[in-house]
Amino acid sequence: MNRTIVALNSVKTEEERDDPVSARRSVDIDKLEVRLARSPAELLAAQRLRYRVFYEEMGATPTPATAAEKRDFDHFDPICDHLLVIDHAVEGDAPAVVGTYRLLREEVARQHGGFYSAGEFDLSFLERNRKADDNFLELGRSCVAPEYRTNAVIQMLWRAIAGYIAEHKISLMFGCGSLPGVDPEALAVPLSYLYHNHLAPPERRVRALDSRYVAMNRLPKDAIRPRDGLRTLPPLIKGYLRLGGYIGDGAVIDPEFKTVDCFIMVPCDAITERYIARYHKGDGTE
Repeated sequence: MNRTIVALNSVKTEEERDDPVSARRSVDIDKLEVRLARSPAELLAAQRLRYRVFYEEMGATPTPATAAEKRDFDHFDPICDHLLVIDHAVEGDAPAVVGTYRLLREEVARQHGGFYSAGEFDLSFLERNRKADDNFLELGRSCVAPEYRTNAVIQMLWRAIAGYIAEHKISLMFGCGSLPGVDPEALAVPLSYLYHNHLAPPERRVRALDSRYVAMNRLPKDAIRPRDGLRTLPPLIKGYLRLGGYIGDGAVIDPEFKTVDCFIMVPCDAITERYIARYHKGDGTE
């Protein structure tokens, strides 16, 4: 979920209205393929798309190595599955990756030192409160090229994610949901709205690491009308809340990506009930 630029359920909302390029483009869905990366070349194309979106479009601060190579990469990439949207109508030597999502399953994370989001949040809480059928999935590094940010493309990604969840019997997916900016006071309304209205139940209430903890409860509940608070959220976070998602306790400032991150969890039965039947039928309606 972290670093996601567009919401992954019902788009053609704020993002497309604010993006004239996206609004003008007519995407040929028949030429698009959504699947996991199969080669180093496809992963490289995904990393270059991530660089274009995160650093060139959104203004994140690259490391010297990231800037020199013009690709977003880290040591988690080799162990993750990478969901790709590939446009076969675009000619060229490199795969035309126009959307991507990074998926890290619990069994893989355990073999390679843990999850990415453990650098910001205390994931040991989930382990201590594990349910009998728990199987976790971390989502992150997601983005879609501006000219492809349409409802149809996002729905293709969602159906693939739902299928992946079913295949691997995932019970809970999680990641970092980002609010733009690094000043918590400037984000007092969305942070407080999330805290008062969407805090995780006690047994799932992951907390930000003490060394990075930023309080979310910055305004009293009665100072924010729910409708107004909801409007201040990025489409991604609103999308996950509509799927039954909830928020951990405490936010974290990420200076590299210039965001304030919240920990978002979504029970996967909410997703599978809504999307799995359509995914297996190949039905793109919603």
